[in-house]
Amino acid sequence: MQIDVIDQRIIASLVADARSSYVDIGARVSLSAPAVKRRVDRLRAAGVIRGFTALVDPSAVGWTTEAFIELFCTGRTTPAQIAAATRRHPEVIGAFTVSGEADALVHLRAADIAHLEQALERLRAEPFITSTRSMIVLSRLVDTPPPMATPTD
Repeated sequence: MQIDVIDQRIIASLVADARSSYVDIGARVSLSAPAVKRRVDRLRAAGVIRGFTALVDPSAVGWTTEAFIELFCTGRTTPAQIAAATRRHPEVIGAFTVSGEADALVHLRAADIAHLEQALERLRAEPFITSTRSMIVLSRLVDTPPPMATPTD
């Protein structure tokens, strides 16, 4: 799918505020609201825009403990197996295959250290995980959404 400068600006507007109206976006990109809607529908159909979501402050809902866990797996563990296993754990908010010693890196959120320990024990019980190495987040220094390349106006 070809994405032009206007599509990029529409995407950037939605990344900044997914609740922006088509009228507001149209004013920023010099299109009518129906034209913006057609473009958003096309971007959704092509899978460029996968959905719209609310960003919730984890501490506001009591999930104040955060950790990154390196997973070390048996020799023939596939990324698909890791993905399927980590999806079974509600505390997992991200999972990645990585280079280096570990096979994967998992990002966990929990209510407190006891909850984190329980989640970690459940994760360690997956049959292909041989060991883990944990790093608890003390503070977030930078927490920004991924950059969206936008052409200058």
